[in-house]
Amino acid sequence: MPGREVLPDTLKRSSKKAQDTWVETHDSAVETYGEGRRAHQTAYASLKHSFEKVGDHWEEKGKKGPSDKQASRGAGRKATKTAGGVDAKASKQHLMDVARKLDIKGRSSMKKDDLVKAIQKANNRKSAQARK
Repeated sequence: MPGREVLPDTLKRSSKKAQDTWVETHDSAVETYGEGRRAHQTAYASLKHSFEKVGDHWEEKGKKGPSDKQASRGAGRKATKTAGGVDAKASKQHLMDVARKLDIKGRSSMKKDDLVKAIQKANNRKSAQARK
């Protein structure tokens, strides 16, 4: 199934560039692996190298590269937990800016790992609200 037909809602609310990145990778992965979970995971992995999830949509990152430990490991390795689209490798200042944008309370006293978790939680809430 073409990627445009199965485009996730968070990407429908994102820029054309984010959508195109996901769709092109998805369609290529479908040719290689077939339709299903692996094609979607591959598309998200590609998306996360250039974009990060902020609230209920994806925004372009300032610097391209893997967004978390799982993305850094590459294919073929034992899977670890991802940061759910949060650019966990970004600077603490960048994470503070994202937390401010999402109005996360107590962000000024959080450590970097806590900011990542709080942003992930806020993103999930925003996505759930947008689905309603």
